[in-house]
Amino acid sequence: MSSLGFEQFPDYQVPGAKHPDFSPYESNGGSIVAIAGDDFVVIAADTRLSSGYNIHSRNQSKLFKLSPKTVLGSTGCWADTLSLTGLMKVRMQSYEHTHLRTMTTDAVAQMLSITMYNRRFFPYYVSNILAGIDKDGKGVVYSYDPIGHCERATYRAGGTAGTLLQPVLDNQIGHKNINLAADELPPLTKERAVAVASDTFISAAERDIYTGDSVLINVITKDGIEEKVLQLRQD
Repeated sequence: MSSLGFEQFPDYQVPGAKHPDFSPYESNGGSIVAIAGDDFVVIAADTRLSSGYNIHSRNQSKLFKLSPKTVLGSTGCWADTLSLTGLMKVRMQSYEHTHLRTMTTDAVAQMLSITMYNRRFFPYYVSNILAGIDKDGKGVVYSYDPIGHCERATYRAGGTAGTLLQPVLDNQIGHKNINLAADELPPLTKERAVAVASDTFISAAERDIYTGDSVLINVITKDGIEEKVLQLRQD
């Protein structure tokens, strides 16, 4: 008997009845790193597309070129990634045909924020980092939460290994917990940014099963986008 005087009946199971679980979301893994310099920006993402313990593809790019100076890195639910990036490309093409000019990186960042906020009641299950060259010729990085809030930064990591990648960037790029004078800190060049991004992925691949196979690295400058490939462990 309960405290209210009602008898507690057991939760009987009906033979043959099943309760199917359904989730509209699926995490397909992947990680992103972006580092901005004075006149360049480096964005990198791994190429493993997986689900649980199954690997669907080992060479799937998660970097989407939106303009000659803007690249979007997107991981998470691959269906949502394709839906979001496809919508972005259509809207950018419409803008270009209407205004006869290419959308700037800052404008793309704002449009992506609005697009994600429009889906705030059923958000895209993705982790986005936008990298590019702004109107002043400087490298910029924008990171987003699931409903579109964006933050401009000089470096950012996201995806399944984001918690492993971000501390390395804080130390090597943000110079946190380094006992060096300001004039002793190493300058941030394109070569060093690529090296740091590569090292972060090599380290994360040892700990995160959803990050691996290879890394696609895009180096964005005012002259265009240079692509590099780094091989990771494939187990």
